[in-house]
Amino acid sequence: MQQLIRGRVLDFHADPHDTADNHRYLEDGAILVADGRILAVDDYAALARDGVEELDHRPHLILPGFIDTHIHFPQVQVIASWGAQLLDWLNTYTFPEEARFNQQGHAPAMADAFLNLLTGHGTTTAVAFCSVHPDSAEALFSAAHARNMAMVAGKVMMDRNAPPEVLDTPQRGYDDSKALIVRWHGTGRQRYAITPRFAITSTPEQMAMAGQLVREHPDCHVQTHLSENLEEIDFTLSLYPQARDYLDIYETHGLLSDRLLLGHSIHLRPREIARMAETGSRAVFCPTSNLFLGSGLFDEGGLRAAGVVSGIATDVGGGTSYSMLQTLNEGYKILQLRGQKLTPLSAFHWITRGNARALGMEDRIGTLAPGSMADLVVLDSRATPAMALRMERAETLEQELFVLQIMGDDRSVAQTYVAGQAMKTAA
Repeated sequence: MQQLIRGRVLDFHADPHDTADNHRYLEDGAILVADGRILAVDDYAALARDGVEELDHRPHLILPGFIDTHIHFPQVQVIASWGAQLLDWLNTYTFPEEARFNQQGHAPAMADAFLNLLTGHGTTTAVAFCSVHPDSAEALFSAAHARNMAMVAGKVMMDRNAPPEVLDTPQRGYDDSKALIVRWHGTGRQRYAITPRFAITSTPEQMAMAGQLVREHPDCHVQTHLSENLEEIDFTLSLYPQARDYLDIYETHGLLSDRLLLGHSIHLRPREIARMAETGSRAVFCPTSNLFLGSGLFDEGGLRAAGVVSGIATDVGGGTSYSMLQTLNEGYKILQLRGQKLTPLSAFHWITRGNARALGMEDRIGTLAPGSMADLVVLDSRATPAMALRMERAETLEQELFVLQIMGDDRSVAQTYVAGQAMKTAA
């Protein structure tokens, strides 16, 4: 059955950093959807027809659904745990919490809650770290598949420097990951991410196994962490004394490519930046987490000038909000401190088409191009009294977007569609 979703329609066909001709905005627009995919986008008058169900979201904005390129599924119940820096935070909160994902029934319950939180905040695709237990990835993939929701995820591989309850071995990490790839990679909208957590928690033997998985499954994504915290970098290099730098550990084991997502990437050396650019490896900016854990200030402009593509992400639970709008809020402030600017058009491009491009998935998600999946978010820029008062003085689309970027959160998400299906029920 066809549906016509009506509202003020906005999406991007180019990066605002590159050209002024970067977006399409329809004041009274509509998106024609059938079988979970976008058939056409145009002015409402051009698409209206008898016999098509209409969903009228005027005066709200309709954009492609948000994409979160780095989030930790097992940390949903330790978000907002009193602060510490990275390594203390992992040992005090994260590892004990992830150990719970081996308990019967826990992972499926958390998977449903996690996906509800994502769609409630307008996020329709996420790149997720699961726990070391294969059942955690199984639960997340199963729940996402049932919703026809695109998920990129993997169980973490980690065989040292953590409690025994959250460790595997090089062989078991390989075997479990391999079985999950066979089961889930390419099943419906699910994609697998080979996931060595980071070099501190993987021996050289396990990193070699991760590299073997990459060679055997070159169409899988790879996700890990890089240069988040100065203490982390020092510890990492003490464990890998032959490495030229932190990135060299991943490079030596064959992980660098345009499918590699390197969370944080804050304290990078010139050689690392050059190699990331040469190999297409992606940096992922996690602003709320970087501020919460006191990690540092991401250099988006410097990396872009060097040719490194960056995603942006919540990094829950070190990150403090599931909202990509609040992620943009804090990202704006970090870049201000860097002497860089995050304009409203660049911001909304980043969390839609920009993140899709970072994943190499812009042919399926992140835009409203015909044939793309009908993953949509409907935004209410007057969702709170404070926003409504501010909007009385907003005169342009960019001013409205900036209000959403700074003041918006899940209250601004009037509806979320995953493959054409509404995810939010009326309160």
